[in-house]
Amino acid sequence: MKRRWKSLVQSIIVLLGVATLVFFLFHSVAGDPARMMLGQVEDPQALASIRAEYGLDQPLYIQYGRYVGGLIPVGTRPDGGWGLRWPNLQTSYQQKGRPVTSMLADTLPNTALLALLSMSLALLLGIPMGLFAAVRQGTALDRLVVFLSTTGMAMPSFFSAVLIGWIFGFVLAPWTGLPMTGNLWVMDDFGEGYRLQWQNAILPAVTLGVRPLGVIAQMMRSSALEVMAQDYVRTAYAKGLSRRVVLQKHVLRNALNPLVTTVSGWLAGLFSGAVFVESVFGWNGTGKLMVDALESRDFPVVMGCVLALSAVFVGIQWAVERAYRWIDPRIAS
Repeated sequence: MKRRWKSLVQSIIVLLGVATLVFFLFHSVAGDPARMMLGQVEDPQALASIRAEYGLDQPLYIQYGRYVGGLIPVGTRPDGGWGLRWPNLQTSYQQKGRPVTSMLADTLPNTALLALLSMSLALLLGIPMGLFAAVRQGTALDRLVVFLSTTGMAMPSFFSAVLIGWIFGFVLAPWTGLPMTGNLWVMDDFGEGYRLQWQNAILPAVTLGVRPLGVIAQMMRSSALEVMAQDYVRTAYAKGLSRRVVLQKHVLRNALNPLVTTVSGWLAGLFSGAVFVESVFGWNGTGKLMVDALESRDFPVVMGCVLALSAVFVGIQWAVERAYRWIDPRIAS
C-alpha cells in the first residue's frame, strides 16, 4: 500500500512538472495569441477585448496559477456545485473558444487506437520472430530476423511514413486499395452520415509498428537465448519434455519478463511518435492536432495535448507495475 501511494505522489509531481514546463515554455515564445486570433485586424479595442476574455492581460504568475488550479480534479463544477470535476484545460484560441478537453476527446481515442494497433502488430510478429530466431540460432532464419529487426529499428518514423505511404498508398494503390490519407470515420458520399473506414488505419499502424517490431524481435531473441541456457531448461529436456512444451512452459513466460518494460516504453512512445505519422497520413489524432495548433500558436491546445500524452505515459507505467506482479508474483505488492 505504501508503494502505491508513493507511485501516486510521484505521478502527480511528474504531471505538475510537465504542466509548469510547457506553460512557461510556450508563454516565452515570441508572438501574441490575440493578434493571431484577429489575423490582419489591428484594432486596439478588439485586441484588448480578446486579451481580457482569455486572461492574457493578467500577469504571468496569475495565468499560471489559474491554469494549474484548473487542472485540479476537485473544485467548483460548471453547474455551480462542488466536488469532482474534469480538469479544465482552457479553451482554444483559434476555434472560437471550444474547450480543449472536447478536442482531445475527439482525437485522443484515434491516437490510442493507432498506438494499440501498432503495438499489437509488433507483439504478434515480434515475439514469434525472436523466439524462432533463438531456436534457430546461427541459421539463415536467425540472420534474416536480425537483419530485418535492425533495419526496422534504424528507420525513423517520418522516413518510413513517407516511404510506406508512397509505395503502398500511391505506387501499389491499384492492387492494395489503400489510401495515402484518411480518417477512421469518413463522410458518406451522399451525405447520409459517417462510415467506418478501417483500411485507412492500416498504413499508419504498420508505419508506427515497424520500429517496436524490430526492438521486440531483438529483445525476445536475446532473452530467449539467455533463458534456454539456464539449468532448469536443460533439466526439462532431460525429463523427456518435447521442445514445444519446454518453449511454452519454461522459455516463453520467463523470456517475456524483460519485454514488459520495453513494450510499455514503446507504447507510451507511440503516442508521441504518432505526431509525424498522423501528419503524413492525415490521421485525425492528437499528434496532428498538436502540429496544427503549433502552426497557429494555439497554446492551450498544445499544452493540453502535451499534458494528455504525459498522463497516458504515467498511466502506462502504473499498468506496467501491475503486469510485473502478474508475471512474477515474487515482486512485493
